[in-house]
Amino acid sequence: MKILVTGATGVIGSRAIPMLLAAGHEVTAASRSAQADARLAQAGATRIALDLFDRQAVERVVSGHDAVINLATHMPKSSFAALQPGAWAQNDRIRRDASACLVEAAIGAGARLFIQESFAPVYPDCGEAWIGETVPIAPVRYNRTVADAEQSAQRFTRAGRVGIVLRFAAFYGPDSFQMTDFARALRLGWAPIPSRPDAFLSSVSHDDAASAVVAALDAPAGAYNVADDEPLRRTEYFGALAQALGLKAPRIPPAWTARLFGSIGELLARSQRMSNGKLRLATRWSPRYRSVREGFPATIEAMRREGGRPRAEAA
Repeated sequence: MKILVTGATGVIGSRAIPMLLAAGHEVTAASRSAQADARLAQAGATRIALDLFDRQAVERVVSGHDAVINLATHMPKSSFAALQPGAWAQNDRIRRDASACLVEAAIGAGARLFIQESFAPVYPDCGEAWIGETVPIAPVRYNRTVADAEQSAQRFTRAGRVGIVLRFAAFYGPDSFQMTDFARALRLGWAPIPSRPDAFLSSVSHDDAASAVVAALDAPAGAYNVADDEPLRRTEYFGALAQALGLKAPRIPPAWTARLFGSIGELLARSQRMSNGKLRLATRWSPRYRSVREGFPATIEAMRREGGRPRAEAA
């Protein structure tokens, strides 16, 4: 299959592309700069620079591809930056406008498959209940364009093709700035995200997220949660990270303090116990790490080997 991947140099795209190539696919890796990551070319991908808001350029590039995998995002460079005014404006534009542009081009080019990245933590607070894909998403002000991106993929399906939405749980990996920020907070004795101590947090490693992208090539149209098998309560989640770092278990900031961080705080304080059962049943995918109990020690070890230097979150 000939596949166009946007966001090619991000934490998921840079992992998924070598997997796609190893599976025998022909891959065009699109990012803001064709020189962004020489490793993609070494792996056998065709690198191109693409302005996702240039409709004519997008149409030219999409032409001739059987599938489009849209992993393009534009994330703030730190947790502090994420709270600043306008920090999410470019990401909103990508999810709202670029996703729609790519879908239009893919329909016009006769592509049969479109995969759109999405963000699973936009589900409502469901307490103890498991969250499947039939639960309506409930974005907040800062990330309401998640719904726009998902609607673009749904439009592809309505055109008689296979549109897939991958709702990724909270990422973790050695090249994530969040891991560095989390570790800094834990060293001060506090978990970095206010919430109820018993609220669930669902996550997925970068590597497992990338393998889910490849597995989704064989999935029927629809939305799929991409998450670890076992979501953990906040005390367990940050306790596992503290243990991997050789630190004492942190205190959880009280839930009411989430309001101090605006809509981001409100969203991240929700209890979200996500099920990955639909994706597991539809494909052969399963996460390497059942939970962060196994994933965090491996991540911390990788960070120590690599000097703790995170890669860019988006491309």
